[in-house]
Amino acid sequence: MDNTSKFLELQKTNKVWAIGSLHSSLESFYSIKKYILSNFEIGDKLIFLGNVIGFENKSKEIITEVLKLRFKLMAKYKLKNKDIVFLRGAQEEMLSKLLQLHIAPNPTEILNWVFSHGVDQTIISYGFNPDEFRKIALQGTIKINKLTTKLNYEIASNPGHKEFFSNLKHAAYTETKDVLFVNRGVDLSRPLSAQNDCFWWGYQNFSQINKPYLSFKRIVRGYQSNHHNDIENSKTSVLCTLFKQPLNNKKILAGIFSKNGDIIELFESK
Repeated sequence: MDNTSKFLELQKTNKVWAIGSLHSSLESFYSIKKYILSNFEIGDKLIFLGNVIGFENKSKEIITEVLKLRFKLMAKYKLKNKDIVFLRGAQEEMLSKLLQLHIAPNPTEILNWVFSHGVDQTIISYGFNPDEFRKIALQGTIKINKLTTKLNYEIASNPGHKEFFSNLKHAAYTETKDVLFVNRGVDLSRPLSAQNDCFWWGYQNFSQINKPYLSFKRIVRGYQSNHHNDIENSKTSVLCTLFKQPLNNKKILAGIFSKNGDIIELFESK
């Protein structure tokens, strides 16, 4: 994998397959994976739009499965590392904050917040008890550091997992600069380089975007917090959201796009 930039430009692209938030929904991912393996073609690219993990205690398993898919596609179609992209979502960002808990000025507050948003299920998948973290959070920097080091070690002991988290991109776009892929949103008043964490936390009223952002006439994202998703009218809209609330529906939305941003197909897991 390549971590030289926060952004990735997809080059020499036939089609781009984009997968919305998985949130550790393993069974739903299997049907998406099967469809991709049956229909992927030479020149195609694949992008995961963040939030691969979280909310279910299958985070370790889902990362292993997406890496298996990556390996199969790279081997069969002789893909390069940059042809399959993983974006950082809120779930991956919150896990990163948890792993830095020992340097946080308010560890208990941060811990309670990330656990209330599904990160507790991620650490369960790696064999840790959330109550152990709650207890240690009150015992000072040294003990917190020992526990986060253990979690880091456990993540690294799973082949490819450390590299997965180390190489998450903030956004990706096609070489035509017509279509932008993000996790949740952008601040339309700022350039890409000044978005900070808008990519995964979103931006006020982004769902109502009705005009291109910079040269991007299509923005594809993998998560939204509101329950209204006008996926049926995406072909005539700037924004295409590959996620449908509520979280407990466990459905995964995905799409196939041309390098110019045209929607070729939208589909969901069975």
